Order: sequence, then C-alpha cells, then structure tokens
Amino acid sequence: MTAALPQPAASTGVGTGQGGPCPAGLITPPYWDDACAHLMASDRVLARLIPQFPGACLQSRGDAFTTLARSVVGQQISVKAAQAVWDRLEGLLGPCTPNALLATPVESLRAAGLSARKIEYLLDLARHFADGRIDPAAWQHREDEAVIRELVAIRGIGRWTAEMFLIFHLLRPNVLPLDDVGLIRGISLAYFSGEPVSRSDAREVAAAWAPFRSVATWYIWRSLDPIPVAY
Repeated sequence: MTAALPQPAASTGVGTGQGGPCPAGLITPPYWDDACAHLMASDRVLARLIPQFPGACLQSRGDAFTTLARSVVGQQISVKAAQAVWDRLEGLLGPCTPNALLATPVESLRAAGLSARKIEYLLDLARHFADGRIDPAAWQHREDEAVIRELVAIRGIGRWTAEMFLIFHLLRPNVLPLDDVGLIRGISLAYFSGEPVSRSDAREVAAAWAPFRSVATWYIWRSLDPIPVAY
C-alpha cells in the first residue's frame, strides 16, 4: 500500500528528464525522473522502451470529477470510442461539471452516445460531488487502498476506475491495475512473446517495477498505443 504523496506542482511546460516536456497547465509527477532511472536499471524491457518516448509523461488534469467521469465513460469501450463520446458530451455541456451534468436531460445524454447504465453512473457520481458526500481534497492524505474503498462505494465505480483515478489524478507512483486489459496484453507481448498471461505472471513481472509500478504501467500502455491516454 502506498502512502499519499505531496501535492504535485503544475507543469511549467519545461518538462522533466525522461518524461520530457508536458503542456503548460497540466500537473506532472515530481518523481518521474527517478522512476524512469529506476525502471531502466531494473528491467531490461523498460530499459529499451522508455527512451522511445522522450517527449511524453503522465499528466493530471487536476480535476477529480473530470477524471472519474472520463473513467466511467471509458469503461468497456476503446480509447478512441471513449474520446468520441467525451467530445460529444463536452460539446453538449461545455465543461463537464457535476451541476452541468445534473441539469442536462437524460435524452440529450443518450444522444451523446452514453448508455442508460453509464448515464445512471455519471448522474450518481455528480450527486456525490454536488451534495458534498465526498471530499476529494481529503484523498491527498489517504493511502491508496483507503481511497479505493471510498470510491468503489459509489455506484458504477469499480476497482479499475478507482485505480485509474489513483494514477491519473492523484499521480500515485506504485499502482498496478491488474484488471486492465491493456496492461495484461502489453506484458504478454513484451515479456512472454504473446503467450497468455495470468494475473500471477503479471504480478511477478511487476515486482521489479516497485515502487514505480504506475510509471511502468504507463510505458507498457505506450508500447501498445504511442498516444498517451488521459483521464
């Protein structure tokens, strides 16, 4: 279990080491250089993979609701399809805030490409934020598993979504999302010549990645899709 990190600083656009330059206004991990150095020294696959992406790094939008909402939209569909739905949703709402979402007719949300189930999940999530049932600021000081327990109590948020939140919003360095299909597929291709990989196999490979398993996961995703995903 990983303790909470200090709040990361907003990027100045200068970039950091292996992470490279990141757009101004986004938040980047303060540990990125150390993580890349550690992973390249401890893992032969990552030693070859990381230098292939010198201009990219993990980024947070700095907004808890947006990260969770995008994760819900992206459940069980491709990254490309999820982005298309999100673009239509923002075209409908403007900034996707809890109040804007709650004020939008269900029929309009459905027309943006959201399933009935995802609409239910998004509206329940919006209510949790709007009425103060959850306090995102408090998560900065809680351990990973404590944040996950609170998030999965919200309808429609499972462990995978909670782990994406830890990685992409809280920028926690040592999350291993074993329910992520892309991670398992990437490990299969990079370490097992495409042979089927069990959760146990993946966990064994990732033992060398600690305490920066989130960063290693991010680069494994890049091995499948060079364009970084952001939630």
